[in-house]
Amino acid sequence: MKRTALLSLLFFALTANAEKILSPDKLTYVDINLDNGRLSYSAGYRTVVKAKKKGALPDTLDVPMLLNSPLGVYTNVADFSKNLTYLQGKKSEKPIRQTYHLRQGKQSEISTEYNEYYAVYSTPETKRNGVLMRVCFRVFNNNIAYHYKFLQTGETSAIVVNGEASGFRLPTDATAFICPQSDPMIGWKRTKPSYEEGYIWDEPITTRSQYGHGWTFPCLFHEGNKGWVLISETGVTGNYCGSHLSDATPDGLFTIAFPMEGENNGFGSTGAQLGLAGSKVTPHADITGNTPWRTITLGPTLKPIVETTVAWDVVEPLYEPSIEYKGSRNTWSWILWQDASINYDDQIKFIDLAADLGWEGCLIDGGWYENIGREGMEKLFAYCKQKGVSPWVWYNSNGGWNDAPQCARQCMHNSIVRKQEMKWLQKHGVKGIKVDFFAGDKQETMRLYEGLFSDANDYGIQVICHGCTMPRGWERMYPNYCSSEAVLASENLYFSQDFCEMEARHATLHPFVRNTTGSMEYGGTALQRRLHKEPNKGNTRRTSDVFELGTAIAFQSSGQNFALTPRNLTEQPKFEIDFMKQVPTTWDETCFVDGYPGRYIVLARRNGSRWYVCALNGQKQVQNINVTLPMLAGKQVTWLSDGTDGKSPSAQQVTLDKRGTLRADIPGECAVVLY
Repeated sequence: MKRTALLSLLFFALTANAEKILSPDKLTYVDINLDNGRLSYSAGYRTVVKAKKKGALPDTLDVPMLLNSPLGVYTNVADFSKNLTYLQGKKSEKPIRQTYHLRQGKQSEISTEYNEYYAVYSTPETKRNGVLMRVCFRVFNNNIAYHYKFLQTGETSAIVVNGEASGFRLPTDATAFICPQSDPMIGWKRTKPSYEEGYIWDEPITTRSQYGHGWTFPCLFHEGNKGWVLISETGVTGNYCGSHLSDATPDGLFTIAFPMEGENNGFGSTGAQLGLAGSKVTPHADITGNTPWRTITLGPTLKPIVETTVAWDVVEPLYEPSIEYKGSRNTWSWILWQDASINYDDQIKFIDLAADLGWEGCLIDGGWYENIGREGMEKLFAYCKQKGVSPWVWYNSNGGWNDAPQCARQCMHNSIVRKQEMKWLQKHGVKGIKVDFFAGDKQETMRLYEGLFSDANDYGIQVICHGCTMPRGWERMYPNYCSSEAVLASENLYFSQDFCEMEARHATLHPFVRNTTGSMEYGGTALQRRLHKEPNKGNTRRTSDVFELGTAIAFQSSGQNFALTPRNLTEQPKFEIDFMKQVPTTWDETCFVDGYPGRYIVLARRNGSRWYVCALNGQKQVQNINVTLPMLAGKQVTWLSDGTDGKSPSAQQVTLDKRGTLRADIPGECAVVLY
């Protein structure tokens, strides 16, 4: 757009703008309003109500879930949160449809449709710098996504984003299931923030976060009888920083919060540098000048929350996979045998265990560089090849942002050393790496993630992240990306008996929050009653065996580092090991059946033609389950349960009735599994 055209647009600009966007099924809505130069939106769903007169068509009633919430961005060239002037807008004439394949998510073949609206705004500074802001909304059935795009119409071609006015205002009587953002550079060896804090459970949204820095994505809110709202972000690349939510104001407003200055050991800006999108179409026009997508999933029940795919619906692959990547079930000595097990002989035992289970891989954890050495590792790699097991190797992400002593260190922090290391790994058949101890959410760190994934793809290597931020659409953006921890995970079972007491409750929370928007590398399914290498030492697991088996279904990650040990092959009932031998890690379909965060969940996942169902009870008391599973109607299944006493695990063949009814009284911290 030339400057003369820009001036013409300014001359004919409207002073106010209001627009309503509906989803394709017309049951999800967004209202956008420009009032006195400030842009805002509200959102909710619509219910169909009976017509007042006989013979009349049904009417709809708007159910507001997000109240009047601000939009806008603060930049170094203009404040795009106020004094805005509407220039032009466009709404899609009919729903936009897309289909795509997702190798490593909760669903493999995804078909979605949405209605799109965008509007372009200027500020008083636009006449001088020629920078315009475009706001784009996509409204799916039960899902909303929006982002900003900055357009170059003058000489200014780059800006710095210092923050966002973007907000989410909820009714003050709503409650929250959210996790606090920690102080930077605290915790063990200065490795935080690592998204490993404890949640608040069903508490008022105005509860102040533990550290006073707000809450990490994703964030789940309950609005009583009206329903549920899940808020997150997706599409974060090295072109922007990761964000989180601020603490709520007294009137229920959360806003987008940028990283803290101390993250990444104080290095790097807390804002984001953006190159602008020009008026001419270029190969990178769709990704230039964009902020990440803010996503909202809402509805009267938890079904759209658990089943949402919006994190991947609004992003695109950033490169082609160099090989055909596949899911992997890995043995992992460290989780229960700890640092002392990172030696040659113990790793042989876990490679053998993987081979005996028919699993794809074995993870060799931190400490290998000193305790085994490269020559010893090459012997282990050769032994893996002999046994038909693919090795995975742990690394410290360290450049200058943590004090963690685990090695290998200084191998992944820049492209030069990464490529040298990955060439060595590829040569010896390593299929994946687990990189630990990241530094926060600054743009500087997001560039590290992006470079790590891209370089690894060049060598056919998958990546698991640990001690890290949550994934933001990365399963689709980076095809060799596997999973991220970003949660208080299974390692805490070894470290804390208090965590063992809460394990069942946590396990019935994560499918509703953390695991909704991205793969979760939890490292679960511990079948030993005492969590230690020695049989009579360590913390005591409170969950039942079948509960632990059920977490292999409940926790979604294409690369699962399970907590089985060689003892399990002889100590556990055969049916438990048989289940673990064939449970998949990639899914073609996910179906939420019933549940409540932190209490219980009934979840069904399909791999190929086979369905796997877990019903986990996260409470101390008995949970009555009475649900229908139409996908298993009239079919014979293997039914795993813990008995009425919760201590008698068994397997039996059962044929469900023609409705697929599942009825069970599940004791506390126990489960039922069907497959």
